[in-house]
Amino acid sequence: MPNVDVIDGYKWELYDVDKDFSEAHDLAASDPAKLKQMQKLFYSEARKYNVLPLDNDRVMRLNPSNRPSLTAGRTSYTYYAGTKRIPEGVAPDMKNRSWSITAKVEIPKEGAQGMIVTLGGLFDGWALYLDEGKPVFHYNFANAAHYNIEGAEALTPGSHTIVFDFNYDGGGIGKGGLGTLTVDGKQVAQGRIEHTVAVRFTMSVETLDIGEDTGTPVNLSYDVPFTFTGKIDTVTIDLKPHDAASASMQKEVERKAAEAALSRE
Repeated sequence: MPNVDVIDGYKWELYDVDKDFSEAHDLAASDPAKLKQMQKLFYSEARKYNVLPLDNDRVMRLNPSNRPSLTAGRTSYTYYAGTKRIPEGVAPDMKNRSWSITAKVEIPKEGAQGMIVTLGGLFDGWALYLDEGKPVFHYNFANAAHYNIEGAEALTPGSHTIVFDFNYDGGGIGKGGLGTLTVDGKQVAQGRIEHTVAVRFTMSVETLDIGEDTGTPVNLSYDVPFTFTGKIDTVTIDLKPHDAASASMQKEVERKAAEAALSRE
């Protein structure tokens, strides 16, 4: 289904709600002067309250970075055990940039496994977890490409710091990058993630979860909820600045949408 023109593609309707509260009688055709007056008022109020630019691009409207958010501008997020069901719109925006995850965990004497932190699910997402004690970072690109970066040895009992660092290639949106997994400052695995999600990980009920996976699995190697059997002290996600090309591409898309809307006023 093609996009409808944001201004000219829709039929404007006009109702006198003082006399027609149910909006059953459209007056647009019989009172075009009033319609024009109300259209002008709409754009005046829309400009005042930052509604413009009007945008009908379905993909870009789903991009959380385009929405007002209490977390806007933050570059570091720390979560604790039991945190779950965080919508993507207020979760760290890890797309089209470099970032790192730092998890401080405690492993009991019998060992541990399970989910440390995850976002998304079977059709797009990522997860950091322990598989039979071994640290794993898995990235699922549209369920078409899966990237697994896994340490060779299980974590020993005691306190550990697990870090996954993603170094984005840059040069635009949806590019790849190099992932490095370390435990207590020692590199245990490294690998390429050739394709990354550019706009949105999920359009369903998938969320950011700490200590379990409350949605669908990011891959089929584990069964949800895959509750972590050790102790999670903290999970910190740090975001690095977008590179110039990626930021420029995003801004260019937004600029064109704004120009198109304003030119039709």
